[in-house]
Amino acid sequence: MAISDTTIKAAKPLQDKPYKLSDEKGLYILINPNGSKYFRLKYRFAGKEKTLALGVYPETTLKQAREKRDTARKQIADGIDPGENKKAVKESRETSATNSFEIIAREWGTKKVNTWDDKNNRSKRMLERDIFPWLGTKPITDILPIDILNCVRRVEDRGTIETAHRVLQICGQVFRYAVQTSRVDRDITPDLRGALPVAKGGHFASLTEPKEATPLLRAIDIYTGSFVVKSALQLAPLVFVRPSELRQAEWAHINVDTREWRYFVTKTETDHIVPLSTQAIDILTKLQPLTGNGRFVFPSARTPNGSRPMSDMAMLAALRRMGFTKDEMSVHGFRAMARTILDEVLGFRVDFIEHQLAHAVKDANGRAYNRTSHLPERHKMMQSWSDYLDTLKNGAQVIEFKKIG
Repeated sequence: MAISDTTIKAAKPLQDKPYKLSDEKGLYILINPNGSKYFRLKYRFAGKEKTLALGVYPETTLKQAREKRDTARKQIADGIDPGENKKAVKESRETSATNSFEIIAREWGTKKVNTWDDKNNRSKRMLERDIFPWLGTKPITDILPIDILNCVRRVEDRGTIETAHRVLQICGQVFRYAVQTSRVDRDITPDLRGALPVAKGGHFASLTEPKEATPLLRAIDIYTGSFVVKSALQLAPLVFVRPSELRQAEWAHINVDTREWRYFVTKTETDHIVPLSTQAIDILTKLQPLTGNGRFVFPSARTPNGSRPMSDMAMLAALRRMGFTKDEMSVHGFRAMARTILDEVLGFRVDFIEHQLAHAVKDANGRAYNRTSHLPERHKMMQSWSDYLDTLKNGAQVIEFKKIG
């Protein structure tokens, strides 16, 4: 039977020995003869019974103790010993060294990942769950490819090969940052190329035929869910940026007068410009009175002040509610839709399209284009693209053809 805060407050110490008040799922509070009260978690790991300290009452509340218990139980389910993980975190925080993997990884996240401070940041969660417990306190110079491989294979063993690949990519980003900051000589993760099975379904589901895109565009326009989510979905095909870039869009980066959205692309570490069509400006103008006082254009529904971006599942969930399955369409699929139709139907130059997709594009001499390359032509392309999508929604006859040459 679960205990209550009232029960804990009323608990009196015995003079000769400590005793326990049990809560649920292994949690209990230890009442000592001197009156101190300690939360503890009893658990089993690798066949051994262990105890984890969760805090001292009342500095740690019953609610907080239960949250810590649930976190520990999840770690156990993921194959992590919470006691050993706690020691590793403590050692990492106490060390004065600047070259432990965790210290470098957190430094990388703070400087390179826009939403690192968000507790739900995916990269941070993966590192904390799949890498830090084993490699967090280890100097990055001492880490070998086999050490990283052992970590990502634990992820693979959970049956999540796509996540295993993502964890390996994040490790590579941390190593490259360590190279840039003179902590290590090279990135060792390329040594593991081919060590993991190829992830199935490498391409994001997308509707790339105009006749298939039409019902999707119409469904978005009549979507009756959150206005913020609807606005994001309406803007997604018009700008075809990466989903994370769209949901993290900031009002400070959007200039209605120049009709441009300028921001830094974390994936490619380059500045990017998105020309905004008349239709895109109209969507943003209608949304501005609702979210314009906050930082993010599309804020989280849980933070009305706009201090956090929309969840990475919000738009995907809306697509599913509209009836589009995971095999038909993904949020990332708007990029493939634009890439295919702009090239094969509308006949725009491939380098204009690739540059607008924020891919690494080089000129005939092998030099990387800067962010302003072909900007006037890209403005025209983006407006033509928005006009074309309007013709699809309005029922104009769709003429499909392949670009010649």
